[in-house]
Amino acid sequence: MKPIAKWSLLGAALVLLAAVFAMYGRPDFLLTLSNQIWGCF
Repeated sequence: MKPIAKWSLLGAALVLLAAVFAMYGRPDFLLTLSNQIWGCF
């Protein structure tokens, strides 16, 4: 794998992790998301 592709994937993964951790600071969003997921079943 080329170094630029490796660093791009690593950067994308870090951005995704940062977004997930930021969502934990908003419990109203998590409650809405869990209700939507539970509604599928």
